[in-house]
Amino acid sequence: MELNGIESGLGIGSAFPATGSAKQTSPVEGAGKFFTELVSKVNDLQNQSDRAIQGLASGENKNLHEVMISMEKASISFLFMSQVRNKAIEAYQEVMRMQL
Repeated sequence: MELNGIESGLGIGSAFPATGSAKQTSPVEGAGKFFTELVSKVNDLQNQSDRAIQGLASGENKNLHEVMISMEKASISFLFMSQVRNKAIEAYQEVMRMQL
């Protein structure tokens, strides 16, 4: 009787084959890129909100609902970014408290 389930090609390796096109990055570069993109997107939403408010104040934009939605999107994205920052700082402080 022959059992060769593990070597038969079944498993995680065959379910998720490694692709050569995926570029390996270090965790530091990945985190830096993530935070850079997050700040950029939040800044874009803040700028869109500011433009919508200015448009409403000047009379160019008469749709109050869209302005309010834009302001809420900017507010929620900023709160999300600040929570991500707080969690990253907590994780850093937890690592620094570890005794070796």
